[in-house]
Amino acid sequence: MLKPSLQLKLGQSLTMTPQLQQAIRLLQLPVLDLNAEIQEALEENIMLEMEDLPDVPSTSAESTAEVESIRADELWQTRAAERAQDGGWNGEGRPITEFADESGETLHEHLYWQLEMEKFTFREALIGEALVDSINDDGYLTADIDEIIESLDEQPAITTEEAERTLLKIQRLDPVGVGARSLSECVIRQIEQLDPETPGIELALDIAAGHLDLVANRDYGELRRGLRTSEENLHEALALVRGCNPKPGLAVSPAAPQYVIPDVFVRKIDNRWQVEISPTGVPRLSVNQQYARLLRGSGEHAVLKTQLQEARWLIRSLEIRNETLMKVATSIVSRQVSFLERGDEAMKPMVLRDIAEEIGMHESTISRVTTNKYMHTPRGVFEFKYFFSSHLSSDSGEDQSSTSVRAKIRKLIGAENPAKPLSDSKITNLLKAEGISVARRTVAKYREAMSISSSSERRNRATR
Repeated sequence: MLKPSLQLKLGQSLTMTPQLQQAIRLLQLPVLDLNAEIQEALEENIMLEMEDLPDVPSTSAESTAEVESIRADELWQTRAAERAQDGGWNGEGRPITEFADESGETLHEHLYWQLEMEKFTFREALIGEALVDSINDDGYLTADIDEIIESLDEQPAITTEEAERTLLKIQRLDPVGVGARSLSECVIRQIEQLDPETPGIELALDIAAGHLDLVANRDYGELRRGLRTSEENLHEALALVRGCNPKPGLAVSPAAPQYVIPDVFVRKIDNRWQVEISPTGVPRLSVNQQYARLLRGSGEHAVLKTQLQEARWLIRSLEIRNETLMKVATSIVSRQVSFLERGDEAMKPMVLRDIAEEIGMHESTISRVTTNKYMHTPRGVFEFKYFFSSHLSSDSGEDQSSTSVRAKIRKLIGAENPAKPLSDSKITNLLKAEGISVARRTVAKYREAMSISSSSERRNRATR
């Protein structure tokens, strides 16, 4: 029979203290989220108080900090520039011929108004309101039609055919294509509104019906073979497809911008690049010394003592965050001085391990620090991750970064003769002449990532 006994064992283990957990969590937060958390702590913890915000530092010719807003690019992001050149979509994924409605009207309100103004029967309006309720901000129907019908208690019962007919009428309202259940359906509805005599319209409908994946991947050879058409006819059809809006809802109620506040500022002072933590939007905290003195030597007020400890932890966690940001940012800047002075072509190859080894931290910590953290430089505002890129070999023995190679490709194409654009093979040879070893397929991948058309498409555009 087993008897209970006590045993003593020695061992080592890593314990995540509450303070360490808090420090790691704060390290991951971007400035806006961090500021929100600090404001919440100030409201809940009487032992915390906020110091005055200092003036924002300037950089080179700028006297105040620049706070830039960026929009998240969505569908077909890498093709936006090409669409803008072709007169189709602009850089924000909307047709350049449209202007966003700034009246404050929501997409749902816009559609409800049209349900009242258009020739909808009572039953159609009832179905239409239920359908509109299930349309998201991008303009797509997010619920199954049968589920929507089940939610309507109407006699006689609404049929699927009725709902489909009503949905089709909604899809032809303004903006055209709203209420679509897929990108294909959205594009088809927009093309259907064109004059039936428009050159390439039938081929464009075929592409929208089943070949948008090939358009997104720029596999035009496969597309031409599958549709058994000429390059000229394909070009006409693609122009119609690219002229469509993949997110029609945003034409009425555009997505709100996401604001980016830099975490650090980089300035050149006395020929030396210096890094400063940005005070913008992040208040400095301190312990309320008057309350803290009242608690000294007192065995009462357990709640206030707990708040005092939490306040000290938060302040120390913020100090750790700033110290880590400074170490990482300073290490990045010291390695990328050439970029700061000469631009993308001078970007040095760098991976997380390089920074981790230099400052004595784990790569996972560097990954946390570089995510959603931004650096304000004289060249603009960049996410920390922008400075990291893979290594490409060169004849000189000094590795090139993928960012640098992309910049060189962009420069070569920018200086080409439009009537005789450079092929990917030619660009590969020109890079090799500079001592950079890169495969043709890598050049093609980088070119497509920068939304630059193939040489044949650039030649056709120049001819037109």
